[in-house]
Amino acid sequence: MKLRLLAVVRLLLIGGAAGPAVAGTSAGQPVQSRAATVDVPAGVSAGVAVFDRRTNTFTEQLNPSTGFRSASVVKLLLALDYLWNRGPDYTVPPTARAWLEPMLRSSNDDAANTYWSGNGGTTIITRMVSRLGLADTAPPPTGYEGYWGYTALSARDTVTIYRYLLDSAPAPVRDFVMGNLRQSTRCASDRFDQHFGIAGAFEKPWAVKQGWAGSSYEKGTCGPPRVAAATGTASPPPAAAAGVDLTRPALHSTGTVGAGDRSIVAVFTLHPVGTSYGKAYTDIGRLTRSLNVPGAARPAGWWYGTWSDHVNVRPTPGTGASPITQLPAGVEVLVGCQARGERVSVPPYTNEWWAYLPQYNGWISNIYVDSPDNKMPDVRDC
Repeated sequence: MKLRLLAVVRLLLIGGAAGPAVAGTSAGQPVQSRAATVDVPAGVSAGVAVFDRRTNTFTEQLNPSTGFRSASVVKLLLALDYLWNRGPDYTVPPTARAWLEPMLRSSNDDAANTYWSGNGGTTIITRMVSRLGLADTAPPPTGYEGYWGYTALSARDTVTIYRYLLDSAPAPVRDFVMGNLRQSTRCASDRFDQHFGIAGAFEKPWAVKQGWAGSSYEKGTCGPPRVAAATGTASPPPAAAAGVDLTRPALHSTGTVGAGDRSIVAVFTLHPVGTSYGKAYTDIGRLTRSLNVPGAARPAGWWYGTWSDHVNVRPTPGTGASPITQLPAGVEVLVGCQARGERVSVPPYTNEWWAYLPQYNGWISNIYVDSPDNKMPDVRDC
């Protein structure tokens, strides 16, 4: 029996149910305006917009005009600036594909740095604000012109960007950008597990461009850490610029969900200083799963918390094979089923049950799952 008091407490907070618990606002945190159906975890500041392209209506809006530091979501504007006025017969050349594809699929910072420094920096943002009629977007603050990740961006402006891509951009531009976003890699170029938010909350088809920034986020959640000259997101930042918080850790999920890109989803979140990546990953997941997203299919399974740092995800329920990846520390995961496998010991605990994680196509020992028993009580056998 795993009788960890901590595990029991976490289970009560997180639960093994398919839906997230409703979280309130913690003491000392400002109360946000919020849509009736949006569950914002305690301590999190959020800006949300969900637009149904079939009905041309918003199904969710929470602080939609609030500016957030964009982090890597601004790479959408960098790509569109390069592709602007290319015409209906344009073919992206191999030299451009070599940097655009990793920037869009894997959020490569080196590609963004090179384009930013070589094509006008802040004037890229000024151009795209004018071209797309963006209302809340602004370049990085004075003194930080080289930091593309400090561009201010709102949820409603992000919807405008995707609406341009889907409804107005030349077909080659639309197909190239959206095609790459549909091929978003789980491991980003800097080794972050970037399949949080939209990518974790909904079944495919989806297309995503994610963003993250914060010194408290641990590196190497998908494997060996990579050292990169991330000019666009380097620290230390100023405390704020034009009302945009540049200090708290940010985690953003944007893109489209459903057949025919039915819904555009933009979720921007800020977390308390010191928040771990796994905690922020879990919180944006709960928020995103609470949204009314027309056309979305939600994955079957049970959401459970995990404990320990960098838990190995294995291809089979045993430790013999090399790990597929490692989980962000303390992250919440979707469990599809469970099965007996190799007995694992983490003194004073032992457990022979393993949890299958369909979103990773792999297994973790139940010893790392926040459940009071070795076998999760509500999860089916594989």
